[in-house]
Formats: sequence, C-alpha cells, structure tokens
Amino acid sequence: MRDLVSRALDTAAQRGAAYADVRVVERRAQSITVRNQNVEGLTAEESLGFGVRVIVDGYWGFAGSYRMTLEEADYVASQAVAIARASSRAGGPQADIGPPEVHVDSYRTPFRVDPFAVSLDDKIALLLRVNEAMARVKSIVMAESNVYYQREKKTFGSSEGSFIEQDLVETGCGIEATAVDEGEVQQRSYPNSVGRHQGTEGWEFVERYDLAGNAPRVAEEAAALLTAKPCPAGTTTIILDGSQLALQVHESCGHAVELDRVLGTEAAYAGTSFLTTEKLGNFRYGSDAVTLTADATIHGGLGTFGYDDEGVPAQSTPLVSKGLFVGYLTSRETAAALGQRSNGAMRAHDFNRIPLIRMTNVSLEPGDWSLADLIADTDEGIYMETNRSWSIDQRRLNFQFGTELAREIKNGKLGDLVKNATYAGMTPQFWGSCDAVCSRDHWVVWGTPNCGKGQPEQIAHTGHGTAPARFRNVQVGLMK
Repeated sequence: MRDLVSRALDTAAQRGAAYADVRVVERRAQSITVRNQNVEGLTAEESLGFGVRVIVDGYWGFAGSYRMTLEEADYVASQAVAIARASSRAGGPQADIGPPEVHVDSYRTPFRVDPFAVSLDDKIALLLRVNEAMARVKSIVMAESNVYYQREKKTFGSSEGSFIEQDLVETGCGIEATAVDEGEVQQRSYPNSVGRHQGTEGWEFVERYDLAGNAPRVAEEAAALLTAKPCPAGTTTIILDGSQLALQVHESCGHAVELDRVLGTEAAYAGTSFLTTEKLGNFRYGSDAVTLTADATIHGGLGTFGYDDEGVPAQSTPLVSKGLFVGYLTSRETAAALGQRSNGAMRAHDFNRIPLIRMTNVSLEPGDWSLADLIADTDEGIYMETNRSWSIDQRRLNFQFGTELAREIKNGKLGDLVKNATYAGMTPQFWGSCDAVCSRDHWVVWGTPNCGKGQPEQIAHTGHGTAPARFRNVQVGLMK
C-alpha cells in the first residue's frame, strides 16, 4: 500500500497539485437475517480500492479506482488534477485547509472476540433460538433477528508527510417482534430500533446484549401494546430512555452542529442548520443540565477511530456546555474559515467517495440521577422508550418523534402501558426544558449505522452516549 500511496502523491505533485491525499480502503462485511425460522438474508461483501484528493490552484479534485496498480495510481492522480482544474473554471471560493497535519501512526480497534472467527452455524443457531422464543408469545406474527460485522483496513497518506494505517472492527445485532390482533399492529425492538445496535467491538458485543435472554420480554411487550391505552394529547413531563434520547441528540444536535451544513454546502440534500456562526459562544441551546460532547475516542463507540479521513487525530470536542452552544463538528477547510483547527470529523463511506463532515460520538454527558429516583421525583408524566418514528425540518428546529413503548407516570411510579406515543417541540425550547439527566451507571453509547448525507448519498456510522433524561412541559400525542 505504501508504494501505491507514494506513487499517487508523487504524480499529483508532478501534475501541479499543491496538496494531495490518498486513502486506500479494504472492507469486509457480513450480515445474517433470520425471519421466523427462515434464514432470509446471508450476505458477504468485500471491496478494495483507493481515492486521490487534490488541491490545484485553490480548487478540489477527486478520483478513485479499484485497480490496485502503480499505473492506475498515476492515472487516478492525473484525473484528480484534471478535475480540480476543471473545477477552477467554475470559480467560487478557493480552498484553505489551514496549517499542515503531519502524523505517522497506526490504530487498531480493541476487541476480544473476532466476529469473523465465530462459526456461521453458531450465529444462525443463536438467531433461530431468539426467534423461537419470541414466536411462543401469543399474537406474535413475525419474529426477526440479525447480526452484522465488518472489518475495515484504511491507509492514509498525504503530501504533507502523513502516513496512517487503521484496522477498524464493528459488530452489531438486533431483534424485533411484531404483534397483530384485529387490525392493530405493534412492534418491539431490542437493543435498539431501525434494525440494530452497533459498536466498535468484537463478538463480545453480541454476547453482552443477550438476545435470547431478552427475546421473551420483547415479544410480550409487543403483544401487550395491542391492548394498551392510546397516548393522551396535551402538555406534560416526559422521561426519555437512552436509546430514544440518542436519536434525539443525533437529529437535533449532531446534524445541527455540522459546519458544512451551517455554511450551506449540504443545503441541497441534507439541509442547513439553525446554529449559524454568529450564535457560536453566545446562544442558549439548552438548560444548565445539558452538556453535549463529540468524542471519537470513546471505547466501543460507533463513531470511534484513530484518525479521520483527512488524517486528523480523533479527539473530544465540546459542543454545548451547560446549555451554551460552544462548538461545531469541522473539517480542515471549514475550521479554517472560522480561524480554528479541524476537530477530526471528516469521514467517507468508501474509497470512491470524498469525505464529508460526519458525527463521531455526539453524546449528552451524564448527570447525577438514578432512573428510579428520577421516576419517583416525577408526579405525573410519560416514560418513553425506543424510537418508532421521527421527523425534523431541514434546519433541525421543529421535530416530532414517536416511540415503540411508553408508560404513564403517576405519583412517582410507573403505571399503565401507553401505545403510539409521540412528542413534539422546537430544539432550543425542548433542550431548555431538560431539568435532569441520569448518571453514568445508566449511560450507553448507542450506535446509529444508517446516517445518510451527501450526493451521491453516503451512509455513516455514528455513536451517541446517553442516559435517560427528563423534560418538562412537552407536547405529547396528536396536536389538536
């Protein structure tokens, strides 16, 4: 890989590039999906290729290929330079990536059990046991389970002198029970909805979540929701569980602090942000209970790595400090526009895509409460868990979320089940109503493996550390 990287960098320089970087990405991924007692999906994917990014006369060019030869390195680097020169004819602001980033290093995901070393038979047997346990519950018409695991080896080199090798491993899993009765349909998921929960760990990740042990409870909750009372409409106190709060953080904070959105370069597809640059350091995003951090160094987080795809080290960045908006997710170029240095948030979906600003592990820092004490301290409200639906506007201001399961809170105790629960609000007012966050004992870094952005679309894997939290005076149920 080193020879190919060096050849591409040399050719780019000879053709006139003031800056160049090369990313080589080798990916191997497998997934298994079992529906009822049938193996519905068994996939194995492998890819290998490289991409060359250059700046020529102040403008970007990019090209990539899956042909791993020195001759192809010459060709791809030349194409990237030609594209940069063509881009210059369109005009516009010239690229400024700030001071050099020079790092020679390697990084490897720490894990205990290689997920590729666990036999296919054992994986399928586990999923079949899980589905069998869910199917025993009356009214369950569909039991589904899955595992996913990937290994990505990345090599990065730049004309500034960086050479970085990374070996990144991810593992994920999820189960879902669907209950039907008299036209009513309800679903329950575990550990998270939207397919699965995922982290940068080995097979121990799946073992820790004990899918078979949780399967009966998941199915029983799906069945119980069929006869649960509907979510009432009105204004009340809500407590969100960690997994639901993770999506809330993702949508209303993580995307809002991506500086490329703020500066307008993602407006056509992903939208913009209400957190415009004049608000930095003086805008009240939430209450004093709300501190949010982007940290790519957390063990096991899906947004954890050694270096981003510009060769910038993983780091921890404050975004909101006791309610005050204080930071963005940045690239080298966008950070330079603010007179800052990149905090390492640039990642690409694969070798044939340019890196974009993506969330790392954007987390709500824990507070001091136990969940039991938080519920006991709440006279009346609704406890909501596990996302079912979401909607948020292009500026990340107005939103509505639905959860799979909810329970009434009355006189400090959990009460009856509630189905089809929803809540809505505006981002600053909602986070301003947060008056309590549970402690680190309840804090989990949830994985979101399906975050879309860019044209052509790129899928990023992001993480969000959260513990249950309480919000006052929130609109719930259908608005009248």
